[in-house]
Amino acid sequence: MSDLSMQEAKDRLDELIPEIRHHSHQYYVEDNPSITDEAYDQLYRELVTIESEFPELIAPDSPTQRVGGDVLEGFEKVAHDSPMLSLGNAFNKAELEAFATRVKKEVGDQVHYHCELKIDGLAVSLKYENGRLTQAATRGDGRIGEDITANVRAIRPIPLKLKTPVTIEARGEIYMPKESFLSLNQAREEEGKNLFANPRNAAAGTLRNLDPKVTARRQLNIFLYSLNQYEEQTVSSQAEALQFIDEIGLRTNKERQVFSEMADVWDYIQYYQTHRSDLPYEIDGIVIKVNQFSQQEAMGYTVKAPKWAIAFKFPAEEAFTTLREIEWTVGRTGVVTPTAIMDPVQLAGTTVSRASLHNVDLIKAKDVRLEDRVVVRKAGDIIPEVVRVDEEARGADSTPYEIPTQCPVCQSELVHLDDEVALRCINPSCIAQQKERAIHFVSRNAMNIDGLGPQLISQLFEAALIQDTADLYTLKREELIALDRVGEKSADNLLHAIEQSKGNSLERLLFGLGIRFVGSKAATLLAEHFQQMDTVMTATEAEITAIDGLGDVIAQSVVEFFQLEETHRLIDKYKQAQVKMTYEGTNAAEEAGIGTEDDFFKDKTVVITGKLEQFKRSELKAILSDLGAKVVGSVSGNTDLLIAGEAAGSKLDKAQALDVEVWDEERLIERLR
Repeated sequence: MSDLSMQEAKDRLDELIPEIRHHSHQYYVEDNPSITDEAYDQLYRELVTIESEFPELIAPDSPTQRVGGDVLEGFEKVAHDSPMLSLGNAFNKAELEAFATRVKKEVGDQVHYHCELKIDGLAVSLKYENGRLTQAATRGDGRIGEDITANVRAIRPIPLKLKTPVTIEARGEIYMPKESFLSLNQAREEEGKNLFANPRNAAAGTLRNLDPKVTARRQLNIFLYSLNQYEEQTVSSQAEALQFIDEIGLRTNKERQVFSEMADVWDYIQYYQTHRSDLPYEIDGIVIKVNQFSQQEAMGYTVKAPKWAIAFKFPAEEAFTTLREIEWTVGRTGVVTPTAIMDPVQLAGTTVSRASLHNVDLIKAKDVRLEDRVVVRKAGDIIPEVVRVDEEARGADSTPYEIPTQCPVCQSELVHLDDEVALRCINPSCIAQQKERAIHFVSRNAMNIDGLGPQLISQLFEAALIQDTADLYTLKREELIALDRVGEKSADNLLHAIEQSKGNSLERLLFGLGIRFVGSKAATLLAEHFQQMDTVMTATEAEITAIDGLGDVIAQSVVEFFQLEETHRLIDKYKQAQVKMTYEGTNAAEEAGIGTEDDFFKDKTVVITGKLEQFKRSELKAILSDLGAKVVGSVSGNTDLLIAGEAAGSKLDKAQALDVEVWDEERLIERLR
């Protein structure tokens, strides 16, 4: 980028920032991306490069400015322009019908009801001036909230700039998706930290932490449900307001419906009460609003809530059962986790006989004992957990549960570190940890050794055929055949899969090692940057944090992992088995039958535009990358080649104006043959 002039850099940013915003909106708001993650990352890295060379051109609403570097000292108080009121509740059909009767008494029989899912998250207010996000605040006490703008700027589904330059205040619910909640709690469990009780608590805790970088990592999302001061827009109903919010680039929940009959409202409620567990986020009821704003105004408010809306609250999904045993399992990081074994009970449409007890501190705090009658529920409709003990039903001979002091597998002494709530087995040779590491090592996103499931891995360890994952590469055919349920064909297939895995690119091995905090994406970034395992092993924290997308926590974990003697012994065994230790990139060109000897595309900057007939855009991008090209999303003075399909549009016009070479798909295919 060093050959760009100031004006060229500004022109490129004017193209790049709207394009990145567009793709972010497609990915985070519409859940319908039109480019691959790799293509998006390339656009983003180009933006970072230009801004690093021309810092005076960095705009406050640039995508790079989402997460500030400073930890907040506290939250300023914010007075709401109008109160953020709560809603009245209905818990049964009769109370819902009573609400309908009050509405018709106030505004007559011609009423439409706008029904929305009640998202279980944290209510927030977003203010935009001339289309730019200026303030975000919590509900607080309804009149005074807390300024959480820095944290909200780190939530990708919330745009920093709207599609239209309007000045508005929109209100909604920030929530944590169920999948993100599961991942967060799993990571916290491995780190020995307290677990969040449910997605709502996790979302609230995330928004109220003082480090926006933490917020960015936790993948929060939002649904907007109201437009404050709607009089300034050309909308006359709740349905029109939400459509307007959609059109300017904010995110609403699409499961909403409008009904004229309360019977249809009841059917809507019953449907979602039954199907709530199918949703990727947690709901705790349905909100029913009078749709027309003129009728809302006629009905008005009480001190606490609008008269024209009500929240139908779903009953809690809880059940009583008897706890018979507590089972302790050892994870690959040594964390020992308790699970309650109970009499089977129906809960949220499924039969439950196991529930999480999370950690030792929770067992002590709730005084959980064997043979206790306990209340079980699903946290966020996901994980069964023991909520509380019915102490009145406890027998006179009941005694407190004795927390184990030894690992249930290797019998090593368990430790309860001062800064953790988890028990840990710190014996690195513990067979349970080794089994879990092996299960991770052979998984699809790691070394992808097909045919090696948990049961067979357990057999290998129990037969002392392996002691760690490197020993997989020394297995012999006769050893496998001697195991239960392993025939000659299965053994041959497995040995072939193990042999094939030796040729995997470095990022798979790095991910397979199970380094704390290093997921598949972080492993790929490390492999792309350092290229060789030996270089990764000697990298400093400063060198790792210099890689875009990797932070201090990952850097510290990687450095500490590769300082261990155990790690060096393991890597040496991989090397002796001739496991590949280099980054190979993708093999898309090879899979497409295209040779990589031709260096025509090497170091060329290529843009793909228009509709392609013979390739998917992601496939072509991968092929060209294999051939050495840099595939970017926008045409600039640095572009060497534009590949134009049908309806190429403005990118073709710009390429022609800049005298960039343009190929159609037919010419490209001729070159690739």
